[in-house]
Amino acid sequence: MEKTDIKSMNLEELISYMESIGEKKFRAKQIYQWIHQKGVDRFDDMSNISKALREKLEENTHLTALKKIDVQISKIDGTRKYLFALDDGNVIESVLMKYKHGNSVCISSQVGCRMGCRFCASTLDGLVRGLTPAEMLDQIYQIGKDIGERISNVVVMGTGEPMDNFDNLIKFIELLTDENGLNISQRNLTVSTCGLVPRMKQLADMKLQITLALSLHASNQEKRKSLMPIANKYDISEVIDACKYYVEVTNRRITFEYSLVGGVNDTDEDAKELSALVRNINCHINLIPVNPIKERDYVQSNAKVISAFKNKLEKNGINVTIRREMGRDIDGACGQLRKKYIDRKETT
Repeated sequence: MEKTDIKSMNLEELISYMESIGEKKFRAKQIYQWIHQKGVDRFDDMSNISKALREKLEENTHLTALKKIDVQISKIDGTRKYLFALDDGNVIESVLMKYKHGNSVCISSQVGCRMGCRFCASTLDGLVRGLTPAEMLDQIYQIGKDIGERISNVVVMGTGEPMDNFDNLIKFIELLTDENGLNISQRNLTVSTCGLVPRMKQLADMKLQITLALSLHASNQEKRKSLMPIANKYDISEVIDACKYYVEVTNRRITFEYSLVGGVNDTDEDAKELSALVRNINCHINLIPVNPIKERDYVQSNAKVISAFKNKLEKNGINVTIRREMGRDIDGACGQLRKKYIDRKETT
């Protein structure tokens, strides 16, 4: 018999579940707080719950608890890259970035990815499966416990395409921002997508207050197709229209992620085209010096080129920043640590 995933339940669902097994409604809130506020990994740690109920939960439900396999800590900026094991033997990675404004965690939404972006290590072995809401949440819970500090910002920008795991993503957002749980503000949550147009519009219609970040990475359709296979399904004009729709419906500024690849998408002409593409959209462009990965031949644009690209955008009235490189001395790029672990297992 498959056990019920109790950490993926919202409070209402947990109340219904308690009633279905003959327990009082108030037990649901107690259990919910143990899981989502105190971050316990075992039912036995729920000290105000009777032994009989703890045993019943142990027998019939599953309490997701990721196991830390490895953590790499940057000597440069204290960034931590975690490798977690899931119950089915798969592994995922998450990143903790420390800023003056608080602790930010970048989480994975899938095991692997099927989007095939040319400059990303996450997609090299394809997609295995989507993560459950509990598996997404527990990356944040485990990191918070590991450092003994509150996590204030969350970015769903690790391995996987969040919009390709849409229902679980929405449930995760509901649980993360619930006042009875960790209670992180929607405004402190960013969700990334490579441009799944129907899902972007569906998300817009939900009118959440999260930030949507579009992985753009090119200033025209042909270049985007060469870097991102998703562009073969959704033309860049469709994606930009979906971004405009998101801004219009939610009244939230959108972020365009733009990885600068040396000699590929970093020319003056690219900057000019990009400015024209996003003009009149309430947006911010985040320029990302691409992380080189050994399986691809893309290289990072040099500092002079990156600075010139930024200046060109600013002269065209575009709000733009260069993302500070975090964890450069560890396996910083998405999917690198997981890939290294898998390769090592396959050779032993």
